[in-house]
Amino acid sequence: MAHAGQRISGPGIELRLLRTAAETDGELLELESTYGDEGVLPPAHFHPSQEERFEVLEGAVLTVIDGVERRYGTGDVFHVPAGVMHQLIGDGVARVNWQVRPALRTAEFFEALYTGIAAAERGEAFDFGELLAGHTDEIRFA
Repeated sequence: MAHAGQRISGPGIELRLLRTAAETDGELLELESTYGDEGVLPPAHFHPSQEERFEVLEGAVLTVIDGVERRYGTGDVFHVPAGVMHQLIGDGVARVNWQVRPALRTAEFFEALYTGIAAAERGEAFDFGELLAGHTDEIRFA
């Protein structure tokens, strides 16, 4: 079960959970995400009923939000409303405070995603479609 202080790592990113659904009665998931300098822009996606707030703590990030590309640097804050297609990646090494409202099961999605990716890299089975089917409230891809 996701908990504050937990670290979840994936290709080019490390997430540190600051506050989870359990700590906020489902209102908020707050993370600190650290991007390496070799990350890959994730596929375009949206969150049907969740809004996101990002504050760049260090470095810079590149975004595509509703088709508009933009770079945000240290100190910048930006929002992604529910239902808006977007992508985000570090522009080199970056650290970001990331808030998702409501939390839903977003932390559990990332746990399963990055555990599954690691399993696939070891040659083990990982059904990405099954993961997505179980998290349609949290995320949908273009």
